Amino acid sequence: MEFTLHDNNGNGYKQIERYNDETTLAIADHYQKILDLLGENIEREGLEKTPLRVAKAMQFLTQGYEIDPVDILKSAIFKEDYRQMVLVKNIDLYSMCEHHLLPFFGKAHVAYIPNGYVTGLSKIARVVEAYARRLQVQERLTTQIRDVIQDTLKPLGVAVVIEAQHMCMQMRGVQKQNSVTTTSDFTGAFLKTATREEFIHLISAKLY
Repeated sequence: MEFTLHDNNGNGYKQIERYNDETTLAIADHYQKILDLLGENIEREGLEKTPLRVAKAMQFLTQGYEIDPVDILKSAIFKEDYRQMVLVKNIDLYSMCEHHLLPFFGKAHVAYIPNGYVTGLSKIARVVEAYARRLQVQERLTTQIRDVIQDTLKPLGVAVVIEAQHMCMQMRGVQKQNSVTTTSDFTGAFLKTATREEFIHLISAKLY
């Protein structure tokens, strides 16, 4: 299974998805049985290809298991004498709750203070994506992003805040439509009140 972007004859890019046929058919077979157990007519037109579509969708939504966030960061590390905050905020995030297999989505805000090395800005977003595209809980996702940046770049500190809406709360259970869950995790310099407050101010402010 691989998901790549290829040039479309100079007219932008198109996404190419390749799946392992054996895996896809096995997953589709399970979903067909699930639909049958739910009382659906799996032979009607609208559901005829649904098990196959869902099998591919689930592989796409969990593709992060095949991506190494450490490799992402190491692919673009540059020596740089910069020791102020580097913040990438409002990173779109889509993940799947491991408890109910329902989506949660929102924004991630990630900052670090370099200690001799920086990484490409897009790599921060890709790290978020790599961990989000797995079965997750928001708390663990927050910590995983923090830890891989801290362990790989060895910065003076890392800060991660995630704000997300969970379909397991909005579609089922308590059905609270406007609830937002916020998680945060900090290391190093961000454990100091002044630095942490600067980070919180920057992710809250509209500077453009």
